Amino acid sequence: MTICQAPTVEISLYYAIGGRPALVAAVDNFFARLLDDPVLGPYFPDGVDLKHRRFVVTFLGQALGGPERYHGPDLGDAHGHLGITDALFDRTAGHLDATLEELGVPRGLVDRIIGIVAGLRPTLVTA
Repeated sequence: MTICQAPTVEISLYYAIGGRPALVAAVDNFFARLLDDPVLGPYFPDGVDLKHRRFVVTFLGQALGGPERYHGPDLGDAHGHLGITDALFDRTAGHLDATLEELGVPRGLVDRIIGIVAGLRPTLVTA
């Protein structure tokens, strides 16, 4: 007699963290942290509008394996003039890490998400 095992199905990070509602909550929390940060806040002199938040939700949704498809501006073009340094990138990633932790995302998933975002470093860091 042969015992059949069900195939292992890996769910995307997008669904593992709760899908679009979780991403919207994370992006709202994340931008609140960025705006309150004395070093990063000045990079957003007019705050963050809804369109910008939607771009980030959609971009992250796609990057985390969700059904979202990003059609916003090229990230290098949109951020190239800002003079982002490695230190600023790391500070921003720290806020994302803290946001995900505060929202109860398991550490292993947070680490995977931060790893994906770390892949953006060559595109965003220009100084």
